[in-house]
Parts: sequence; structure tokens; C-alpha cells
Amino acid sequence: MTAADPVIALDAMGGDHAPREIVKGAVIAARDLGIKVALVGRTEVVEAELARHKDRPHGVTVVAATDIIEMEEHPAQAARQKKGASIVVGLKLVKEGRADAFVSAGNTGAVMAAAIMYLGRVRGIERPSLAGLIPLSGRLSLFLDVGANADARPSYLVQWAQMGAAYMNKVWKVPRPTVALLNIGEEESKGNALALEAYGLLSRSGLNFIGNIEGKDVPFGKADVIVTDGFTGNVVVKTMEGMADYIMGQVRGAIRSRPWYMLAGLALLPAFGALRKKVDYREYGAGPLLGVNGLVFIGHGRSDAKAIASALRVARDAAQAGMLDAIRETAPARAGGRPSGTTAAG
Repeated sequence: MTAADPVIALDAMGGDHAPREIVKGAVIAARDLGIKVALVGRTEVVEAELARHKDRPHGVTVVAATDIIEMEEHPAQAARQKKGASIVVGLKLVKEGRADAFVSAGNTGAVMAAAIMYLGRVRGIERPSLAGLIPLSGRLSLFLDVGANADARPSYLVQWAQMGAAYMNKVWKVPRPTVALLNIGEEESKGNALALEAYGLLSRSGLNFIGNIEGKDVPFGKADVIVTDGFTGNVVVKTMEGMADYIMGQVRGAIRSRPWYMLAGLALLPAFGALRKKVDYREYGAGPLLGVNGLVFIGHGRSDAKAIASALRVARDAAQAGMLDAIRETAPARAGGRPSGTTAAG
């Protein structure tokens, strides 16, 4: 295993469509993208799914895990007690250096809890953050936190911005990414105590900080990295996902409501296809859990094979780009949101 040829551990038992779609995604990624995948799960179940694929690639291996963390289980408790769960075994592969990254579409809370438990945090990072990609404008924006931390301190937001900028630079090749703070107004004086203090820290952080943006700006790619607390971020992302599904459903319903609309719709199929692809989370696979001492990516619970293959591609690219090293280099120098070279009082 080399940096140029990473192995990605994949939770074969996690997700609404596991193991069938997860295994199918692994086969697609290995066959079409040349990615080495270690499928972690109950051996007999995973092997049975692999047997459905006559062209099983050589790059797909199976690592035994005897247990599963179900979606309704208490995340931290399950991660602590179920040592043989696919999530725990997969993360241990990363810790032991037998895999370069871990991908799961399973219990998000359990992945986060187990990642902190078994991998630990990057030095200088107070709280890891779950990030999501917003592709609506045609320009990718990284949005964080999307639910890992309902409550946040100003220093957390600065650390998340630093890690987000490193991720966008290393994985998506964005030079000097712009950073914005989600707020209720663009003016520096707007917002609650968290936003006001975070604004000051971000202004002095050395990041390419462009100030506040409002909720209406989020879909339009106004910044490469957008930071907010996890409660707000989760509400924003789920509202956007719901609205995207609602609008696409309304458009389909309107077209089917009249025969002549359907005829006109046929001519517009390429445009609708391009729009569907732009808003399709499956194109981007999974979001990174930034701040843990290893590469961890968490996908939608409803991920299908296409989403899993995309997640494996992003994880592979992150490993090859040295994303974790970039975050490690950034975090200690600015721990707590202080610019490098400053000293904390007290």
C-alpha cells in the first residue's frame, strides 16, 4: 500500500441499501476507477453479494466483521460495546495503517463516536466537524458543520474553516479558498454572540475570509467554504434537500398533467437531466469528518451504488492528495482560532 495506491475501507453493512448497493458500488469503483477497496462486514453476506458480480475485480477484498451498529442504536454506547461491528473494524484498519481511509453510509453518530474513540482528534482541534458539499451553482461549496455539533464555540468555527479550506485546496484543487460565515445579515455588526466573536477571529485568522453571507446566498457558490454551528447547518442542508426534491417532483407532476406539456417536456429532457445531475448528491458521494486523526467519509443513509462509488473516489483522492497531513499542519499552528505566533491569555 502506497500513497499513490491507497486502500479504502468500506462499511459493507451500513446504509439503507446495504449490503447489496454498497458491494455493487465497491465493484464499480474497483472496476472502473481502479480503486482498492476493503469491504468490511459479515464475510458470508459480503461474499454472497460479490458472487452476484461475475466480473469481480481483483482490487476488492473482504475483512471480517461480526456485528452491525443499527441506525436506532445509541451511537457512543454501540461504538464502545460492539468491538466487532463493521464501523469499528473499518476504523481500526485505518488506525493500524492497513487502510488509508474509511467510508460508511451507516449510523452517522456511531461513525463519529467511533472515529474519535479509535482514531482520536488531530492535535489542536477541539471538535471534529462533519462537512457537506453544495454543488447547486456549478461551483462547489463546502458547508460545515452539518450536524456533528449542535452547539459551537467561536474557536470551533475558525478551526472548521481552516480544515475546510485545506480540504477544498487539496481534494478539489481550489487555490486559496474563500471562507464565509453564515449569518442573518452581511454587516459585520449582525448576528448573535457566537457569530460576532467568530467574525472577529476569522478576520484575524489568515484565511481568505470574505465576511458574512446570508441563507439565501448558500446555493449560489458565494464562498468555497461556509461555516456555521451544527444545529443551523443541519437545518439548512435538510431544508435545501427537501426543497430540491419538492421542486423536481412538482416539475415532473406539471409536465405529466397535460399531453402537450409532456411533448414539450421531451424536448427539454437534456436540460432536466443536466439539472438533475447538478443537484444529485450521488455525484459527490460522501462528506468528510474533519478533525479526526484519519480520513473518514460519511455518506447518506440512502446511498446507492453510484453514491458509494463516488464516495470511494473522493476518499481515494483525499488520500493521494495528502489531505490529512495538510490538516495536521494547519491545526496546531492556529489552535483555538488564534493566528500562528500569538499567545493565549491565561
